[in-house]
Amino acid sequence: MAKVLPILLIVVCAIVGKVTAVDDWWEYGHFYQVYPRSFQDSDGDGIGDIKGITMRLPFLKSINVTGIWLSPIFKSPMKDFGYDISDFREIQPEYGTMEDFEELLARGRELDIKIILDFVPNHCSDQHEWFQRALNKSDPEHQKYKNYFIWNEGKPGRDGKKLPPSNWLSIFRGSAWEWVDDLQAFYLHQFLEEQPDLNFRNSKVVEELNEVLRFWLRKGVDGFRIDAVPFIFESKEKADGYYDDEPRSGECNDDPLASCYLNHTETKDQDETYDMLYQWRRVMEEPEFDGHTRILMAEGYTSVVNTLRYYGRIENGEIVENGTQIPFNFLLLSNTWMSTGTYGFIQNILDWVNNLPEGAQANWVLGNHDNKRIATRYKPSRTDLFNILLKTLPGVTVTYYGEEIGMTNVFVSWEDTVDPQAIRTSRESYEWFSRDPERTPYQWNSSTNAGFSSANKTWLPIAPNYTECNFALQSRQERSFLKNFRDLMFLRNNSPAMKYGGLQIVPVDTEVMVYKRSIAKDPNADIIVVILNLEGNTKTIDLNAHLDALPKEMTVAVASIHSEELVKGQTVYTSAVKVTPDVGIVLIDKKTTSPKPSFKPDSDSDHETEAEPVSAPSFVNRTKKFFRNLVKTVKKIFSKVWL
Repeated sequence: MAKVLPILLIVVCAIVGKVTAVDDWWEYGHFYQVYPRSFQDSDGDGIGDIKGITMRLPFLKSINVTGIWLSPIFKSPMKDFGYDISDFREIQPEYGTMEDFEELLARGRELDIKIILDFVPNHCSDQHEWFQRALNKSDPEHQKYKNYFIWNEGKPGRDGKKLPPSNWLSIFRGSAWEWVDDLQAFYLHQFLEEQPDLNFRNSKVVEELNEVLRFWLRKGVDGFRIDAVPFIFESKEKADGYYDDEPRSGECNDDPLASCYLNHTETKDQDETYDMLYQWRRVMEEPEFDGHTRILMAEGYTSVVNTLRYYGRIENGEIVENGTQIPFNFLLLSNTWMSTGTYGFIQNILDWVNNLPEGAQANWVLGNHDNKRIATRYKPSRTDLFNILLKTLPGVTVTYYGEEIGMTNVFVSWEDTVDPQAIRTSRESYEWFSRDPERTPYQWNSSTNAGFSSANKTWLPIAPNYTECNFALQSRQERSFLKNFRDLMFLRNNSPAMKYGGLQIVPVDTEVMVYKRSIAKDPNADIIVVILNLEGNTKTIDLNAHLDALPKEMTVAVASIHSEELVKGQTVYTSAVKVTPDVGIVLIDKKTTSPKPSFKPDSDSDHETEAEPVSAPSFVNRTKKFFRNLVKTVKKIFSKVWL
């Protein structure tokens, strides 16, 4: 055996040296968030479902998604539309059956679209068996399940009435502590009172959730997006049996019941949170799930420093213990608005890029189910501009459903509002809190209910502009948001500079920013230049005054549909590029082949057309897969020999 070891060492080193240049499936990927309730209704009840998603997978293939992240599809009373889970291993009946989900997985494999599930560990529904048994004092395992949650007998108040053990506030307003008279105790809920927090200092809870992950991994899912990461742990109970109060934030001073009234020093970002993420990464890499990388995404509205720790345990700028592959970068989402100028955008981009640990990939997010849509947030005429920004920065991108066609927020009346964050306020103020406007049904075509459903009434209203803004229409138009989106995706998948190139980004002034993607020391590689004009003035720009080593001429690869001067395929001099207001332009070195013509459907139908293949040749993909599997096999052999 001793003689075999040196040979194996050489083989492992040689193969790893080559394979490190081979991308794993998720790297530089394009992920797409599907809000199941609003994507496609297949059975006419006005609510989107799993069969509807399966039906629309060819569309998702046509825009070249790497994987889709599904907002929760698990059994739930729907108090928070799936984020209150009553059974982590069952499908919500109005979304379909387990067989429907397995069919979705199978169809996803056929089309090479990965399926990512939402994992909601911080809390469960108050209808979950665990909580029901915790409430039932006659249950023989009452105490076991009571310990799955966080309880406190509270502080003594006037007239014998108990007060909460701290001033902590729920994200959805009011105290985060709910009194249960039968148990003479409060339980913690950082969200709705119907969403009791789980106790992650209880090892049985940790193992229960680990088994939930394993259950779905065995089904064949490709990863998870972890919800509300900062809230998983809270500070420990003090020696006096209570908890430290949280200090005033200085915000929302006229609304002491609002979550923003306090600075959440005791209920967010506790050190144990990061260790929990690293443990879940170890579950993803257990031998049972070897052979195919499973990924973790992490949602956390927190500081850059905290979010970067989601990547893993970092020492001297390097990751020494793996965490999540894609900790959502919310800097642009949280810190930029319609009025933000170029310096603000560039600062937020560099704050992320310049602080990445060695070996980590950047990621970019501009929309999700909790925030205004791009077209509403930045104005509709900038839809192309911000899709260009999202798709041309280095690393992984995440697109919220409908952004590829420029869907906007929809007005939802007080009577039609269903978001718990809004209905807990008032008719006068609910619009400030409601997330319903960005969750309305997808606009597929100009037929009844935008092709989303045949029901008389949909769960949320259809956008009134659906006949002017829909997938089928934009598939037929000569220039559209959808066609630009597809061209961007072609460029991402086929230009080495878009995947591996560095980033040189500068402000021309407060209104225009430019950046270059190129591979240093490779004269044969593409050069990509992006120009974004954020304001209302036409500008003529000498790119050579701002970016290094540009060719004399370049070709327009993508141009906003509102561009009055430049269109796709046009050649321009880099010394004088004229860009009109609210327009984004992507230029490519003209010696490189520019994107193929945009996909055109065979008919007016928005169903039947399969995607035009734009990924690497199948031989290359098979070769990559062969080498990955070979490395893993050799590592296993090596480990056995070593032992």
